Amino acid sequence: MKKVLSLVLVLALAISLVACGGAKNDNVLTMATNAEFPPYEFMEGGKIVGIDAEIGAAIAEKLGKELVIENVDFDSLIPGVQTNKYDFVMAGMTVTDERKEQVNFSQTYATGVQVIIVKEDSKITSVDDLFAEGANNKIGVQLATTGDLYCTWDIEDEGLGSVERFNKGADAVMALNSGKVDCVVIDNEPAKVFVANNPGLKILDTEYITEDYAIAISKDAPELLAEIDKALGELIADGTVKNIIEKYIPAE
Repeated sequence: MKKVLSLVLVLALAISLVACGGAKNDNVLTMATNAEFPPYEFMEGGKIVGIDAEIGAAIAEKLGKELVIENVDFDSLIPGVQTNKYDFVMAGMTVTDERKEQVNFSQTYATGVQVIIVKEDSKITSVDDLFAEGANNKIGVQLATTGDLYCTWDIEDEGLGSVERFNKGADAVMALNSGKVDCVVIDNEPAKVFVANNPGLKILDTEYITEDYAIAISKDAPELLAEIDKALGELIADGTVKNIIEKYIPAE
């Protein structure tokens, strides 16, 4: 009897150790982001903050779970959620047909606008100048963002110019300042921050494209998608999402 009891205890301890070492914690939601996209996500005092961080935390709270945010390169976000390394992605991520083939998306929670940053004396004065025959502009973008995708489709693939890709939007702006690129295509909100911090740059009045932001979730997790989408819907309905967005982007 003592031998049987000892065997049971050993097995129980082994199972416990395995669980502690590799099992997924059901009480934690892991959100992946790229904290280079103010005001949606950025670093402040060593912590990831911003619109997406706060909405993600509100969703986790509604689901009774703890939120853990991982900061990774933008082009690693979708592969990470596809392999279930992360539960979901919030990174000012635009819904596109190509991304819909890779992941599922929640309902839209914000609208973004891609704009063009140029030097104040730039020959580029409108979106049309990007499509001018013979212009051959060098366009800076953040790797794997929709700015990268749209500029590749519209300009590079048409032979109208070249796309220079950077890991961070700030690096693209630095390249613009140094004359390595002729303009930068990026979301309007971080564009405002970059222009404010870099005298001599401006945002063109004409928009490049308007897009919808949503939460990306693995196609293998339909139940999680339903839970997150329901929580997000409730947060939109009660004004929480609107209040978070206006905290960082005051209504004009």
